[in-house]
Amino acid sequence: MGILNVTPDSFSDGGQHAGRDAALRHAERMIAEDVDIIDIGGESSRPGSAALPLEQELERVLPLVEALRDCGRALSIDTYKPEVMRAALAAGADLINDIWGFRIPGAVEAVSGADAGQAALCVMHMQRDPQTMQEHPQYEDVVRDVADFLRERIGVLRDAGIDDARITLDPGFGFGKTPDHNLRLLGQLPQLAVEGLPLLVGLSRKSTLGTILGGRPPQERVAASLAAAVCAAERGAYIVRVHDVAQTVDALKIWWAIRHETIAS
Repeated sequence: MGILNVTPDSFSDGGQHAGRDAALRHAERMIAEDVDIIDIGGESSRPGSAALPLEQELERVLPLVEALRDCGRALSIDTYKPEVMRAALAAGADLINDIWGFRIPGAVEAVSGADAGQAALCVMHMQRDPQTMQEHPQYEDVVRDVADFLRERIGVLRDAGIDDARITLDPGFGFGKTPDHNLRLLGQLPQLAVEGLPLLVGLSRKSTLGTILGGRPPQERVAASLAAAVCAAERGAYIVRVHDVAQTVDALKIWWAIRHETIAS
């Protein structure tokens, strides 16, 4: 999953692809680099970020969905607003990636109705909200607590008539977690595949990697991001959400070949 942030303030690539033309060029580059899913985000969810007005988010993401819906790659919309979910699905989006885990009133209804079809859903764990999530996050047991949250949300979606085949789970690395929390979640990743559902992992360029490396800025965390992606895949991640598509594809091809003792065709 390649990241396409149409935002001026995302933590790593804010402003780089904020305009429609720049965003489309970046999408084309990721397609050439063999991306599988393009994750379009119109609102930054970095720690401390403010909520974006609905109309502004729609103005940022809908033109990209409409322009890319026939690109031959799955399109994901990174949003928690039910109105954006409905509009994106109507425009041709294939996946709704919700940092709130479909807890906002109306979100479950937006993705469970007939208009949602069989669009995939990613349920993410986040403690509190982007404005406060990194203010002393605490857990009794981070692995158990995150797994319990994901299990509860699966139940809610099932009760709404949503089939398990549509659901992917994201532990929410960096969303209300300390570096130690993130490392424990990654180390124990198989325990988070609740009900046997596939896992999405997003560690690309995140601050935990920078902390391990002594404070390196996001643009200098590419090698660390590749290592994290391979570690996630080794522990069962089905999708890795990344900024650096070409490098990650290369790293995962090497990992796959070594794991299976053959070269993928």
